Amino acid sequence: MANRSANSWVPTAAYLYVLHLDVPALAWEYLRRHPDYRRDWLRRQRREEVARCWGLRLLEDPSLDARDAHPAWYSDHDAVLQLYPDANPPPEARAFQFWRIPGRKHLIHDGKRLTLMARRPGSCVRLALAPGLEDGMAVVYAVRPGAALSARYRAVAAEWDKLAEVAEAYPTVAVRARPTPSALLEMRTLQALDATQAGASLREVGEQLFGAEAVASGWHADGDLRSRVRRLVRRGRSLMHGGYRRLAQLECTP
Repeated sequence: MANRSANSWVPTAAYLYVLHLDVPALAWEYLRRHPDYRRDWLRRQRREEVARCWGLRLLEDPSLDARDAHPAWYSDHDAVLQLYPDANPPPEARAFQFWRIPGRKHLIHDGKRLTLMARRPGSCVRLALAPGLEDGMAVVYAVRPGAALSARYRAVAAEWDKLAEVAEAYPTVAVRARPTPSALLEMRTLQALDATQAGASLREVGEQLFGAEAVASGWHADGDLRSRVRRLVRRGRSLMHGGYRRLAQLECTP
């Protein structure tokens, strides 16, 4: 990502997938761009203590973007649904039905437990499966206690609702919603970060993000366009150098 000759930051189309990433996936996108993280990976520093300093249980290949990577964060994001067998289920209890969860599924063992990620256009469900949970069993989900219990419950309930959508309801043609302003911000931030790490000037970054014509007419020392580009670059560096921990909810992780 630091080889300007490759111009890997130029095609905007290469970043369109970012528009549909959830927050934990965005955290990975910023972490994987950190030069020191990439160096640890290349040095085969796969020890647990090395991974933990980055907020991971295991190091993940930084060449994989969020569509193919499966980073095991050291603590679960609120969006991760923790499922356990229901020891005393009521008659109408919902069962864990692996094959009825919509989307492309990935099972990963992070060294501690089995996790399941189910992706489909515009949605990603992340499950942490308790030992002993089997297909067809009645399940309960856990919410971590604390000051933010209400927010955590709402996040978990939203993920639980996603599981209610069975495969029969999954549309043949996926219709994606219009990108939100925050999604566009993340895409442009990653573009700007890659560009500066590849050696591009602020003006070159501006031309790529907003067009050569806009830059030619509006690029001034105290102009709004130049300030926007500068803020994007600053934001990208901040998220790469530790800010990703906030996205992954790892503030207390060393």
